[in-house]
Amino acid sequence: MSPDRFSFLLQSARQGSEAAWQELYDGLAPVVLGYLRANAAPDPEDVLSEVFLQVARDITTFDGQEKGFRSWVFTIAHHRLIDARRHSARRPVELAAEPPEPSDRAHDAAEEALARIGSAEVCRVLESISEDQRAVLLLRVIGDLSIEDVAKVVGKRPGAVKALQRRGLAAVKRQLTRPRPDPRRITATPADEAVTL
Repeated sequence: MSPDRFSFLLQSARQGSEAAWQELYDGLAPVVLGYLRANAAPDPEDVLSEVFLQVARDITTFDGQEKGFRSWVFTIAHHRLIDARRHSARRPVELAAEPPEPSDRAHDAAEEALARIGSAEVCRVLESISEDQRAVLLLRVIGDLSIEDVAKVVGKRPGAVKALQRRGLAAVKRQLTRPRPDPRRITATPADEAVTL
């Protein structure tokens, strides 16, 4: 987005333009939601709503260009994520999963299964690293923020963010290159080998 377009949208949103708000929301909501989901936010859609409610409430205090706006929104998202975790820890609620809606097309099931395997692997790898490392990596990759912007969001020095990024990437690499046992492979026990026909 050009700087002029962003300035126009920001000014229009401050004046209550629904179209400007929609464009700003559409540009950032998917990546913010991805950040929240990857960080295992309790009810990420609700947290996303809280993020954009605060953005709407505080937009008159923001001063800057698109890159700064993006960083500002991710800072709010990070703080709302922390708040949601604290609230969830104080009042844990077990929600029953909604049953999936039936699919009309058989090939969709295969595509969905492959997508879930990929997401399950990503979630497994992300759960294996520390919360700080996960936040830094997700803000850098999903949020597309600079080291300095990530440092502001998480409240750490740029050097600490670089170290967290380096350690997080090393841990992810170890997880991804670790050999996995093949569940289809059956190993014989000594008792099995003793049996003769």
